[in-house]
Amino acid sequence: MLFDYKYSGSTSVKNTTKQTGISFSPDTLREPTFFVGKLNKKIAFREAISALHDVVISDLRFQPKDKEEYKAWAAEQEKIWLSEYMADFQIETVRNRIQELKDQLHTVYKEKSLVMGPFNKAKSAYFDYLYKNDKDAWFVLDPVITVHPDEVFFECFSKDESSYGKLSCNYNVFSEINEFKCGTTNIDYSQGLYNEFQKIREYKDTEFKIDPSGFEAKTTNEEVYKEVKIDLPDSWVRGFLQVSSAMTLPATVLDLHPMDIYSLCQFLRRFKEKKGPRALRFILEPDQPIKAVFEPWHEEIIFHRSIFQGNTAKTIRIWGRRRLLILERLIPIAKNFKVVLLGSGLPSFFIADLGDMSYTLGLSGWTNNDWSTAGNFDLMAPRSNVDLFTQEKVFDALKTNWFDTSANLAQKLNLDPSVVSASLTAYTQAGRVIYDLNLGVYRVRELTQEPLDMKSLSFASPQEEVANQYITDNRVKITTDIKADTLHIKGKVKDKNYNFNTLAVLDKDNRLIEGYCECSFYSANKLQKGPCEHILATRMALHSK
Repeated sequence: MLFDYKYSGSTSVKNTTKQTGISFSPDTLREPTFFVGKLNKKIAFREAISALHDVVISDLRFQPKDKEEYKAWAAEQEKIWLSEYMADFQIETVRNRIQELKDQLHTVYKEKSLVMGPFNKAKSAYFDYLYKNDKDAWFVLDPVITVHPDEVFFECFSKDESSYGKLSCNYNVFSEINEFKCGTTNIDYSQGLYNEFQKIREYKDTEFKIDPSGFEAKTTNEEVYKEVKIDLPDSWVRGFLQVSSAMTLPATVLDLHPMDIYSLCQFLRRFKEKKGPRALRFILEPDQPIKAVFEPWHEEIIFHRSIFQGNTAKTIRIWGRRRLLILERLIPIAKNFKVVLLGSGLPSFFIADLGDMSYTLGLSGWTNNDWSTAGNFDLMAPRSNVDLFTQEKVFDALKTNWFDTSANLAQKLNLDPSVVSASLTAYTQAGRVIYDLNLGVYRVRELTQEPLDMKSLSFASPQEEVANQYITDNRVKITTDIKADTLHIKGKVKDKNYNFNTLAVLDKDNRLIEGYCECSFYSANKLQKGPCEHILATRMALHSK
């Protein structure tokens, strides 16, 4: 997916003994978005923005050793060793001939080194310079920054696309706010910026600027602009859409004291497993301290400061636990950590309460399962057929204040809450709206300068496209029943020559919370990768009646 970026120069930092000025260069091809103010909560902001950097550079994927050079060397050596071995059975002249060839090869290699040496040295110096001075060439996924009437927030993905970071700063974090305009933009995030953040001190004034002058371009100054064409992977776009969809799903919520997070990180620092299972198991019992069990050792940590407030005892396992070390830097400045667990093997969110800031770390089900493939969580969100006019009406109402709850929007527009929820879900999946898990509101956030084509997103996955075909061909029969405020939809889906019995359970918000199918996809994955096409067709059949 090709995107055009155009920056007014590069991000700049001016650092003196009395003042630090940080000026981000926004993408000038997007709607003007800017912000100018001075930092008030300096140290807390420094630590939080640095923890966001830890997300950007995080890459915990298994990196196998590159043995190609060794194999090539071994192949050549094998020929030499074989020749030397065979020479023992030959006359002395053969042995001399081998030595002559070795000498000739040595001469050739030496001449090659002399000829290619300057080139290799220049190439190495170039990549060293590129890594130190323009890391965007290595990490091309520029962070997304959004300015709203109540806060400024940053979003980013890790290199392995399994971790999502979001830093939200309300306006108490800043002082002397001069001007701002709401919107979303990509910012030029140069390599030296992280190092400069480390120089923020309480005794120095720090000016924070998303440079508004970048939108006052004249033709005569065109040469100062930097144009970038970036072919973003579809997984990056898809990942952003999946994160917000996952945030809206039913979850188990618990609170952990900062020292509890410290205990988790300390254990991860002290011990590293050599074989599986590598799960972190949360044992939750009503009105009892929360327990965490580390597998495979089954070592247990009891969090006496943190009591589980839920009504039902449950055990939830999460994987990819070493990514929690990203939270280490936040422990000294955090007041509390809210943990949102979608279920065993499903994504989890850790929200650090930093006073006037909040930091959200979203983790996919496990490290090797990035957000774009972690599960079709948009398929589990509320869905119904809403006409484009009504959807645009809901979006325009949301954009009036830039953020709001679905209930308030339904009341303002005199619409059914399910219609508003479905409309917001559609815009979430189109990259134009994000759900704020911390405050429980929907926010306008245009992921790209041009809205993603909603028609092209009609089918968010192959499963949904197949399910839609089942409905079109009238191959789905369902019966419904209400149990304990949940809707149970039993279905029979005809797939070629076999009928699959299915079950889809929806809560009062029309969200899929349970499911069952007889197909191999469900047997292997349950709902950890989203519902199969048969469960999805069962659910869609409810709205096609």
